[in-house]
Amino acid sequence: MTIVDQSDASPYVPGRSVGGPSLPQRRRLVTEVPGPRSRELLERKSGAVARGVGITLPVFTDVAGGGVLVDVDGNSFIDFGTGIAVTGVGNAAPRVVEAVQDQVARFTHTCFMITGYDSYVEVAEALNRLTPGDHDKRSALFNTGAEAVENAVKIARSYTGRQAVIAFDHAYHGRTNLTMALTAKAMPYKSGFGPFAPEIYRAPLSYPYRDGLSGPDAAREAIAMIEKQVGASSVAAIMIEPIQGEGGFIVPAPGFLTALSAWAAENGVVFIADEVQTGFARTGRFFASEHEGLVPDLIVTAKGIAGGLPLSAVTGRAEIMDAPHVGGLGGTYGGNPLACAAALAAIESYENDGLLERAAAIETVMKSRLLELQAGDPRIGDVRGRGAMIAMELVDPLTGEPDPALTGRIAKHCHENGVILLTCGTFGNVIRFLPPLAIDDELLHEGLDVLAQALEAA
Repeated sequence: MTIVDQSDASPYVPGRSVGGPSLPQRRRLVTEVPGPRSRELLERKSGAVARGVGITLPVFTDVAGGGVLVDVDGNSFIDFGTGIAVTGVGNAAPRVVEAVQDQVARFTHTCFMITGYDSYVEVAEALNRLTPGDHDKRSALFNTGAEAVENAVKIARSYTGRQAVIAFDHAYHGRTNLTMALTAKAMPYKSGFGPFAPEIYRAPLSYPYRDGLSGPDAAREAIAMIEKQVGASSVAAIMIEPIQGEGGFIVPAPGFLTALSAWAAENGVVFIADEVQTGFARTGRFFASEHEGLVPDLIVTAKGIAGGLPLSAVTGRAEIMDAPHVGGLGGTYGGNPLACAAALAAIESYENDGLLERAAAIETVMKSRLLELQAGDPRIGDVRGRGAMIAMELVDPLTGEPDPALTGRIAKHCHENGVILLTCGTFGNVIRFLPPLAIDDELLHEGLDVLAQALEAA
């Protein structure tokens, strides 16, 4: 680890600083990583928190904002993770903070199913307006992405009267029982937790780097499997991420998603886009479906929707969304007033602060640097993604096989040197970049400089 001594850095006192843009936007390491206070908290965690709850980077956060996160030892990290694509507007974004402070002073909870409140309706109206398509829509709000995915399946089954759901290779849809069944990766998400929900079937995904197929050809393979092994008349829904998240930031070849959507429409199958990770300006559009002109029947959102507060939603065609009986959808905390206030503030930022354009600018910076690295390093097999959702896949240059060990070493080097980044992929060999849209170019370049050093060191 390199201690980054920045004598011009504003003094930072753990516990006293505030987040948002007032936080100095710089990488600054004043201790080893993890530092002494984080190590103390790690010890306490081991005695208090279930072992199954892991921590990727062994530090504890004190304050965060803009493009940085500061730990309890005063180390300032460049944030290329945003809590897994959650704080797109930046951590402690002023609009979000102000909205939540105002709401928490008014009331914290009533349960929308008991007495309503206007912010729930306003969030639903915003989602109906922003999601692809100009058809009549309805929305329902929940807490987590997995919860919204489960409810999307409930809604599709209620509407079609069918049971089967098609998921895809490399998919990730959550950690609950049904969403584990939809998720493809065994470790750490599924191993030892079965049996899983029935009537889930898996089809091949378009993976251009690995399969070399055009989008229409890959779709034909997937559709043939569905028709032969399940039967169109049994399928309630197709569930797919427009860009794979945990599965490796896989961008399907052009035409794959639209071919599946067309087949679904022809066969009375509900097409569900899981935009939990790709939604809310992450890919340079409000929703990744827009890149291919895709209009899903249902769209599932979460993560970036509320600037860090727990909120998710299912939005879709009115006739499908209204299929379940009254009382069939809901939950005690679903669409809680604090999260709704945060969502309205975050949506205002996405619409008015140039964040869609900022995501596109981040893509230009990151892809340019990563492709430059790839040109001189055959271990970088692929660079892909859209907007501020970019990845590089690391391989053995002789065989093209995934290299998870190299990926782990690079991530560890970056963590120790002040850059938070995440790995992903079915084979654990993909590094994903999810910077906040509030990050500045200087931090982007510095974080990528550390990555280049990590590649050299590895």
